[in-house]
Amino acid sequence: MKNFLCTLVLTLLGAVGHCEVRLARIFSDHLVLQRHQPIHVWGLARQGEVVRVALHRQAVRTSADAQGHWRAVLKAEAAGGPYTLTVQGDNALVLNDVLVGDVWLASGQSNMEWTVGQSDHAQREVAQSSFPLIRQVKIPKAVAFQPVADIGASNWAVSSPATSGEFSAAGYFFARKLQQELGVPIGIINASWGGTNIETWLSSDALALRPELAMTPLPADAAQYNARYRERMVALVTRWQGAGPVAAGATETWKEIDFDDNAWPTLNAPQYWEEQGLEDLDGVVWYRRALELTPEQAASDASLQLGMIDDCDETYVNGQRVGGLCGWDTPRRYAVPAGLLKPGKNMLAVRVTDTGGGGGFHGERSAMRLQSGADSIALAGSWKARVENLMDKGQPGPNDLPTLSFNAMVSPLTDFPIRGVIWYQGESNVPRAAQYTQTFPLLIADWRAQWQQPRMPFYFVQLASFLPLEKNSLAGSTWAELRDAQRQTTKLPGTGMVVATDVGNANDIHPRNKQAIGLRLALQALKGEYGKKNIVANGPVYRAVRLHGSQLELSFSEQGGGLVAAGSDGVLRGFAVADDSRQFRSAQARIQGNKVIVSHPDISHPTAVRYGWLDNPEQSNLFNRSGLPASPFRTDDWPWLTDGVKYRY
Repeated sequence: MKNFLCTLVLTLLGAVGHCEVRLARIFSDHLVLQRHQPIHVWGLARQGEVVRVALHRQAVRTSADAQGHWRAVLKAEAAGGPYTLTVQGDNALVLNDVLVGDVWLASGQSNMEWTVGQSDHAQREVAQSSFPLIRQVKIPKAVAFQPVADIGASNWAVSSPATSGEFSAAGYFFARKLQQELGVPIGIINASWGGTNIETWLSSDALALRPELAMTPLPADAAQYNARYRERMVALVTRWQGAGPVAAGATETWKEIDFDDNAWPTLNAPQYWEEQGLEDLDGVVWYRRALELTPEQAASDASLQLGMIDDCDETYVNGQRVGGLCGWDTPRRYAVPAGLLKPGKNMLAVRVTDTGGGGGFHGERSAMRLQSGADSIALAGSWKARVENLMDKGQPGPNDLPTLSFNAMVSPLTDFPIRGVIWYQGESNVPRAAQYTQTFPLLIADWRAQWQQPRMPFYFVQLASFLPLEKNSLAGSTWAELRDAQRQTTKLPGTGMVVATDVGNANDIHPRNKQAIGLRLALQALKGEYGKKNIVANGPVYRAVRLHGSQLELSFSEQGGGLVAAGSDGVLRGFAVADDSRQFRSAQARIQGNKVIVSHPDISHPTAVRYGWLDNPEQSNLFNRSGLPASPFRTDDWPWLTDGVKYRY
């Protein structure tokens, strides 16, 4: 009854307030507070309500302001616990098993979100994860147009076989190494989201510093966002196909064999339509393709194979539906009923619905074919296409606008003191690698400013090797450019980079060996932040190049006991050289003392060296004797493939 009356009074008076003292959601049982920094505690209460906060041997009083917000600051504590944190107002809150130690924010995209339970040796690692001094809190995924006051519902979890399978794997293995070395509690705030680009993690303060990121004011709410999106997309679609989206029911004949599609533009398949003039389009697009069959082909048992379609399809042959499903990574294979195919002209029509991200056909060209008896008829190539309609976006996704993830998942945490940040992100920014040389340092400076810690440690993972080896090209690589943008960021003080080219997976963007990632992040922290100078934290770091006749001599720091060529045969791989023609060729390379000598028999005047400058540099094998790999690098300053490619929203 008391709570009901309180709520009724507040409603009738139009007052801003709360009937019970509440804590911000970052506070729960088992939380870890940052040692050696003032402890900030905050929440909501009734306007003017006096709130008492107590921890260990200290207590402070504060009161709620006119909006019901209250904040208390306790003196710094040394590592210790478990303690009880109590908050007393008109009601009392008690948090148990509170520790004081070091808190690290783990953020980025899917490779930071990737869990222990998804990683190598998961069953063993989870079974052996009883570490009561290691805790994680997972920040719920959310977006917001403006910074919000609090995160979604969350709770700190103690590392154990019942919980650790859901911990960030990179964060867990990082924390485990630190806890073992330092003997203090380690807390991980896991604010990560698969597939996110860096722009969504920037604050509006950071956006204002970069004109190309602050092109237009952000929408105030979802309705304004949707209106802007639809206006922009209708204009784009009209330019692309000569007309806008069509009304419901107007496409009934688009699947028929005799429908006239001569005026339709074309799309290549397999290839996402975003790469072909329909950038950012989420909605429905029809594809049509005519094919001629012989009488024998038309009479044979047939299956239609379309590769993968993002996200859903409805597939027709000569006007009759033969299949359809949803699943962006599921190959389509549909049986064609006997008698449906005809000698001469036949028509395939596919209605594709994309709900976000890439849209249309994707995968290998060879996966798109009509198998008719012994004949395989290729379907990859040009298809007639037309946009039917656009999706109502509703709430935007994290990549639809800048700063959305920061506003909802990071901004509410900036009053919670932390020791530093570990970061694993960049895959989503590969197409804009050159711009990443600016946006990544901007994010680091931004977050340091948000926490008011100008030299807050920031350790990050360079992109691992990925994509099939046969697709590697010495002519250039956007993945190599992103890795180099990350390498260049190590010029900022208080940063450190983990090289992961040796633990990647050609067929999976998510390397499972997160234990190596976490350990290498911990080495960066132990040396850079905790002052353990005897630790080798880096592989060989390129420093300088000198020309000696027809050879180039490379020097390195961070040699960790000496340079080695990893592998049983001792052959050094991964180097390429070029002369003024700028045409790179695979080079001969050898270790000579503490140098690497690089040459090519057909290049008498080499001017540039690149190492590991490939999508997948897993065969690049320059290491130091401490077992850490060298980062890919280049000695030239020639243009990149991604120069001039900018973020747009």
